[in-house]
Amino acid sequence: MAPGSNAHGGAASWRKRLVLAAGLVAGMFALAGCSADEVMRFGWPEGVTPEARDMTELWSWSVVAALIMGVLVWALTFWTITFHRRKADSPDFPRQTAYNVPLELLYTAIPFLIIAVLFYFTVVVQTKVEKIEDNPGVTVDVTAFQWNWRFAYREVTLDGNKIKLERENPYGKQPDIAKLNEEAAKMKEHGHIEVQPERGPNHGRFQEIRDYLKFSTVEVQGSSAEIPVLVLPTDTRVQFDLASADVVHSFYVPQFAFKRDVMPNPVQNHTQNKFQVSSIDRPGAFVGRCAEMCGDYHSMMNFEIRAVTPENFKKYIEARQGGKDNVAALESIGEVGVSTSTFPFDTRRTGRTPSGNSTAPVNAEGAN
Repeated sequence: MAPGSNAHGGAASWRKRLVLAAGLVAGMFALAGCSADEVMRFGWPEGVTPEARDMTELWSWSVVAALIMGVLVWALTFWTITFHRRKADSPDFPRQTAYNVPLELLYTAIPFLIIAVLFYFTVVVQTKVEKIEDNPGVTVDVTAFQWNWRFAYREVTLDGNKIKLERENPYGKQPDIAKLNEEAAKMKEHGHIEVQPERGPNHGRFQEIRDYLKFSTVEVQGSSAEIPVLVLPTDTRVQFDLASADVVHSFYVPQFAFKRDVMPNPVQNHTQNKFQVSSIDRPGAFVGRCAEMCGDYHSMMNFEIRAVTPENFKKYIEARQGGKDNVAALESIGEVGVSTSTFPFDTRRTGRTPSGNSTAPVNAEGAN
């Protein structure tokens, strides 16, 4: 038998198998028809903002680093199993290789080095993504509620002129809680009441007075029959101010590669409810979703971002100010008036059973 060979083909056989395995993996990607860019995103959608591209790049190289480490670990594992397993002529007490101080220091230091590198790039990207600049081109107040969305344009910049569109909050203002407590204490002292009322959670604020919500003269609100379409300009910094009218929701646009929880009373809950995108790269329709389980109809809480050119955005705002509704304003700039990336939830709950019989409709009024 030739040197370096064995009954199973020796080193040459192992090389052939490795080449075959590599060819199969390469063929798998080729037959899948995936572009190199799509493969390198490892399942993430194509981003349409600079922040999304930064996060996708961080994700991609993190996965590549993890794959390299995984291949190395598995290769060492199989190499140990294959070439260092017990043989018939192995001694009872094999040569010991423990307590190699330089080697142990090396494989202790390398993981810390990897963590440090990942931490550095994570902080760099996070700083970019969470950057808040003054005077964005558009400021949108986003209100989440069970189970839909309302978008209010607070400020827009058209032809270099900042236009304020905010209107008064119909809920009014919270009363002076401290003053109410003082008055109640005096009434109790004089015997007008027996027990001083407890004001409840959230610093005693009245839940029905949602004075933290913002309203505008130009708004878009979804319903059971209509997906809310938020029109935004491309190549413009946009700020989103998030607040919930009831429970915790979550604002998520996959093409933004960003998600942020939407809290009621954001100031009292000490949450950062603002974020910005420096620009949207191209016109298009991008679906948005609630990404926090918020009740029975959580799955129907979809919306759409409709990105248009700055010129068409100006025409859209002027059309809305002129009295047109969202559908008519979109159609006036040559856009489809309703959502094209998702569709309304069918509250009638009519469908087909396996037997072909229609199911009885279920009334879901008030679901939005």
